[in-house]
Amino acid sequence: MRAASTLVSMPGGYPVAWRVASRGVPGTHGCVRYVVKLQEVNPRTVYQVLEETARRHGDAPALRQPDGVSYITYSWNQYRQAVEEIAAGLRSLGLGKGDVVALNSETRLEFYLADLGIMTNGSIAAAMYPSYPARDLVRTIASAGAKAVFVEDPKTLQTLLEAPVRLWILLTGEAEGAVSLEGLRTLGREAMAREPELLARLRAGLQPSDTAILYLTSGATGEPKMALVTHQALVANIDMGPVALPIGPSDATVAFLPSAHIAQRVVMELLPMRMGMPVTFAESLLKLPQDIRKVRPTILLAPPRLWERIYSTICTELRKLPAPIRKAFYGALGLALAAARYRREGKPVPARIRGPLKIADAIFFRKVRGRFGGRLKIPASGAAPLSKDLAEFYEAIGMPIIEGYGLTEGGVVSLNPLDRPKPGSIGVPLPGVEMKLDADGEILIKSPCLFSGYLNDPQTTAEVLVDGWLHTGDLGHADSDGYFFITGRKKELIVSSTGKKVYPSRVENLFKMEPLISQVLLIGDRLPFVTALFTINTAAAETLKGMDQWKGQPAADLAKAPPVLAEIQKAVARVNKQLAPFEQVRKYRVLARDFSIDQGELTATMKVRRTRTMENFKEAIDELYAGRE
Repeated sequence: MRAASTLVSMPGGYPVAWRVASRGVPGTHGCVRYVVKLQEVNPRTVYQVLEETARRHGDAPALRQPDGVSYITYSWNQYRQAVEEIAAGLRSLGLGKGDVVALNSETRLEFYLADLGIMTNGSIAAAMYPSYPARDLVRTIASAGAKAVFVEDPKTLQTLLEAPVRLWILLTGEAEGAVSLEGLRTLGREAMAREPELLARLRAGLQPSDTAILYLTSGATGEPKMALVTHQALVANIDMGPVALPIGPSDATVAFLPSAHIAQRVVMELLPMRMGMPVTFAESLLKLPQDIRKVRPTILLAPPRLWERIYSTICTELRKLPAPIRKAFYGALGLALAAARYRREGKPVPARIRGPLKIADAIFFRKVRGRFGGRLKIPASGAAPLSKDLAEFYEAIGMPIIEGYGLTEGGVVSLNPLDRPKPGSIGVPLPGVEMKLDADGEILIKSPCLFSGYLNDPQTTAEVLVDGWLHTGDLGHADSDGYFFITGRKKELIVSSTGKKVYPSRVENLFKMEPLISQVLLIGDRLPFVTALFTINTAAAETLKGMDQWKGQPAADLAKAPPVLAEIQKAVARVNKQLAPFEQVRKYRVLARDFSIDQGELTATMKVRRTRTMENFKEAIDELYAGRE
């Protein structure tokens, strides 16, 4: 039966065409489509977007890189000039349209210049995750067929020299056998002086349909794949910005996520370029809190792991305070949570809550917000799911986190409206994005931002791109307002030997609200009951009663301390009370160390690679199921 179509208005002002098939209702599987209409598409390349912004904002600040004393600042005109010189320099060295050029660097000003320079030359920018082991990076560079590699510094260069590359370019510093970034720019200036029409020729030879980026997928559910994305797909995504995320020259942010990840690349690199917002780079992760206080961002994109750590730090600090103050804080939090519920339901907050909450905000919550500089309007979360409880905590203290959803193959897909976010939701489709639920609850996407395919892998491409729809591998549902919620990954779904289905991310997120627990991995697929592996937050562990003799000891010793084991047991009991019997954790192990990137257990954005982690801790898992009960 032909689907009916009704135009409705979404929260936040997104106009949505909502198609419901016969007898379909919002949230049911296989029959609901959500479409947000997009303004007329204007096909262009990434470089053309930079040109537009430089014309509009000229000498206004675009990029700010800490140099240990102050900042190196580039205007939009200087940004464009550097990009043009890098593009011309690459062409003069024999790199042409369609050649893959890799980048291995932390997120910094020079990365942005090189990234745009590669794309402007018509080459394909392939960013690596610098936190991955060198052996993996060498293999990835070879698999991508990179002809040149931009490397952050001479020290990093030495770890990658085994890669089959003919040209090495250093973003900072100098080394024998490598071209410096300044040297490359000099070559570009000389090439443009010899051939005044060079830039125009590069520009004319580049089409919106050409490939701009080769993304390396995170590999959270298997081996990483390489996804190809065109200029137009990227530009279509950032053209959704004015409606969904209205930022501009008066805003500020701190960029620190790995640039190989789509959230950082699109939201913190390309979107600010489209909107004219200056970007300040973090000096280092260790100095990130100081950088945030100094810059006083109005928008901050961070993975759930950072928001979890901040929450855990607050809980740890509270534990050190006198009991009356702790009681007052939790009483204030209860009022704030109640007020947030009233606001979400569109109801006025009663005076009996408003008055005390105003005082509580001045005493407690304003101080927490002050850690972010006091100007933060858009605290955003991406790169992994954020737990509903954690989102409700931040909403209560006056920092509602705007969670979105995106993936390497589909771009940034959805976002919570800024004026009405729903905790636990990934929001509503962005303008021009169509989302629907398959029969098994899998989220399917159709949009102008989809990738072109996986590098040299047509079979896998055909498996995820079917009739123009991207099969995301994420399971979810939608509510009557058109907000989507993710319940887990299809590949991660635990089906017990009794046939019960458990969504591990939901259960794991409950454990992440426990300050003592750092990381958790749920186990139980095709097994009679659910078990878990835990790692501990050492800072929280040392604040527990009875831990004096273990303070300053290695994590392995803290994990075995009786007060820690007793508190973990209480935490498991607390979480189990919120779960159905078949979801409850029957047995668990507290591990001697955190999961790590180096051991292949975490992605660069701190998502757990379940299969590898289970392989690495196979002995502990086997013990949990020895003599099954």
